[in-house]
Amino acid sequence: MLTRCTCWVFDLDGTLTVHQHDFDAIRAALGIPPGRLILEYIDTLPRARAAQMHERLAALESELCASAQAAPGADALLALLREHGRHCGILTRSTRGNALATLAAAGLDGYFAPGNVLGRDDALPKPAADGIEHLLERWGGAPGQGVMVGDFRLDLETGRHAGVTTVHVNADASQQWPELTDYRFATLGELHAALSAS
Repeated sequence: MLTRCTCWVFDLDGTLTVHQHDFDAIRAALGIPPGRLILEYIDTLPRARAAQMHERLAALESELCASAQAAPGADALLALLREHGRHCGILTRSTRGNALATLAAAGLDGYFAPGNVLGRDDALPKPAADGIEHLLERWGGAPGQGVMVGDFRLDLETGRHAGVTTVHVNADASQQWPELTDYRFATLGELHAALSAS
C-alpha cells in the first residue's frame, strides 16, 4: 500500500507543476527529428556538437522556469507527506539548476532539500533507474519502500527498472500504460485523497 511507502520520487513538469514543455517545439528548435527522445538523440552526436546542443536545450528549458505553476493539489500532497515524515525527491530529465528554479517559481521549493533534486547531470536520465537508486541510498531506503510518481511513460519505466511502486498521475485517458502502472490517479488531489483516507 502507498501509505507504507516512505521514499517518494516525483517527476516535475506535468506532475508537480502544470505542464509547460512543448517537446515538439523544442525538437524543432534544436533540429531534432520528430518523435526522437531529445537527450538520447543529442548523445548520438559528436562530443563538441552535443555539448552545444545541451547548452541550447538548457537555455530553452530555463526560459520556462520563471512562469512555472504548481499543479493543483501539489502543495497539499507534499505537506501531507512531510507531516508523515516521508522522504521526497525530484527526478527530472532537465538540469538540477532548472529544476530548483522551477520549484522556487512554483512555491514548492520548501519541500525539497537541494540534494534530493536530481537532474540529467546528477544521474543517468530516465528511464534509467540510476536516479531513484541514488535517492534510495541517500535515504537508507529499499526499493520496496519507494514510489515513482509521474505523468508519462518514461517515469513509469524508470520506476519499474528501479523496482519501486509506480504511480501514474494524468487526466488524459488516452495516455495509459497499465503494464507499467501500479496506481493511477487523474490528479494529485485524487492521490492526496487516497492517502488521507488510508
